[in-house]
Amino acid sequence: MSVALDLGRRRRSLRRRRRLALIAVALAMLGLAVALALYALSGSIVFFHTPSEIAEGLVAPGGRVRIGGLVKEGSVTRSGDHIVFAITDTAKDVQVSYDGVVPDLFREGQGVVAEGVLRADHLLAADNVLAKHDERYMPREAVEALKRQGLWRGEGAPVSR
Repeated sequence: MSVALDLGRRRRSLRRRRRLALIAVALAMLGLAVALALYALSGSIVFFHTPSEIAEGLVAPGGRVRIGGLVKEGSVTRSGDHIVFAITDTAKDVQVSYDGVVPDLFREGQGVVAEGVLRADHLLAADNVLAKHDERYMPREAVEALKRQGLWRGEGAPVSR
């Protein structure tokens, strides 16, 4: 009788060990999958910043950034498909250099978002420029930055100085 009980205990113990091993392997595989997904996404995550944050040195040169604001009046210079302009949040400016065709809505005083690599001289070498047709579509971070500076007047465009 004790031999039968002993065999039953061993089988249950063996089943428990197998079940725990299977759970441990499944958790390890899940952890590896999550780690790989996060690593793959880390290269494509681009954070939004305002020109004031760039000027204050809150962003390290060499990294990919997205900068939003208004195209500064009188700052646009074109040479073929190359364009240089300044993005402003009415407090600070960031120079942007872009090779390519800008959107039809791009013009001085209009909202714009530029994405690219920030150089050591605080010039953004943009590889993507998006023009916005209305300030109602301004990113939340840009609206908050304008509010902190006292330049936001509600649903409309920022207050001009």
